[in-house]
Amino acid sequence: MLEGYIHSTESFGSADGPGVRFIIFLQGCRMRCRFCHNPDTWELEKANSRRATAQELIKQAFRYRSYWGPEGGITVSGGEPLLQIDFLLELFTEAKDQGISTCLDTAGQPFTFEEPFYGKFLKLMELTDLLLLDFKHIDVEEHQRLTGVSNDNILAMAKELERLGKPIWARHVLVPGWTDKEPALRRLGEYLRSLQNVQRIEVLPYHTLGLHKYEAMGLLSPLPDVPPATLAQKEWAEAILQGEA
Repeated sequence: MLEGYIHSTESFGSADGPGVRFIIFLQGCRMRCRFCHNPDTWELEKANSRRATAQELIKQAFRYRSYWGPEGGITVSGGEPLLQIDFLLELFTEAKDQGISTCLDTAGQPFTFEEPFYGKFLKLMELTDLLLLDFKHIDVEEHQRLTGVSNDNILAMAKELERLGKPIWARHVLVPGWTDKEPALRRLGEYLRSLQNVQRIEVLPYHTLGLHKYEAMGLLSPLPDVPPATLAQKEWAEAILQGEA
């Protein structure tokens, strides 16, 4: 029976999909976002991460089902959950067998049209009710500078999700001095509003709550002097992305 590498779980998530949700954070990420607040999720087989089967996780989630209401369910986040796509397929298959709503929080970095990934991705989308898709930066060079990877395949995945008619909530982390330039925000907003399957556009303010993890892991913080984004900055950026400013 396939086991996934699990970073942690959250019983009563209210910000990662509709309703109250049981959130499963998976290990593993190839991106190195300068603003990442969970560097402890980067390594897939981290020594202190636990392994669990899909059945074990769904059994754990079921304990909280009475709190979900009509819209709740499970959300799988990371790390980057698409790096464990075989496990995701088992997990979402088990969830659907139990009538549970499924949500996938992803940055899309592993996406490719090459096999065997693409065939598995199409099967996964049949089992996925909603995607929270993180757009780090619209400019390919700035995306590379910010995350260490290109965004070409990520934008291709967004268009593929539009073709498939899969609903997405688009998310953008607002990092002062990095992702808050008005021209880039306007380009990103135009792009997001051109997609027919975007149900919601959200701005997530950068915060510094994860900086202690870098110190604990013996890593230098990639953004040591960047302040948290303010509520006013968040509202300004959201208005631009949503075409209201």
